[in-house]
Amino acid sequence: MPRPPKATLTIQALLALFSSSPVTTKGFTIKNFACSLSVILTIGLPTYALAGEAPLSPVASVASVDLSRYIGKWYEIGSFPMFFQRNCVGDTTAQYALEPDSRVSVVNRCRTDSSTQEATGHATVVEGSANAKLKVSFFWPFKADYWVIGLDPDYRWAVVGNPNRKYLWVLSRTPQLAKPLLDAALASASAQGFDLSQLRYTPQSPTSAP
Repeated sequence: MPRPPKATLTIQALLALFSSSPVTTKGFTIKNFACSLSVILTIGLPTYALAGEAPLSPVASVASVDLSRYIGKWYEIGSFPMFFQRNCVGDTTAQYALEPDSRVSVVNRCRTDSSTQEATGHATVVEGSANAKLKVSFFWPFKADYWVIGLDPDYRWAVVGNPNRKYLWVLSRTPQLAKPLLDAALASASAQGFDLSQLRYTPQSPTSAP
């Protein structure tokens, strides 16, 4: 059996370093930075099947993504719980836009108990991926994998994950997703070995629509 990765101690040390005195900037804190950093480091760790189970096949992205159709506003229908989203209670959205330098701007927002939280970053397309794989950065120089692993032909929903199945987002162009469309989105994730028992659905209020 492979030895456990040694990155765990590094993550714990970084969390301890940044967790004592939070500094808030536009609803984002240094604690959020530590958590995001830990996520970026953690997602690189390998995923193993349980003893007696067949090894999981590698995660695959969709064949291609038309960025001109993909940009715009997406509503989070559900996601795996992430520490840096711990204060979000609903109305979570992601806004993407193409920039002159070919990068994609990213603005994530959500409603908290007291106000709203926002995080901004940039994504770059992985060469040779036909726009289906990106690297997203909220804190230079750290980047995280953003793979579109499921996509409706009409771009009504998208499923985003990473190669090690550490996180998952189900996105929709509308605050609610009809059951047949949701079932199709979930099936695309389940077919690639994502554990949907971890999925938590995101409340979206009607007023969150444009």
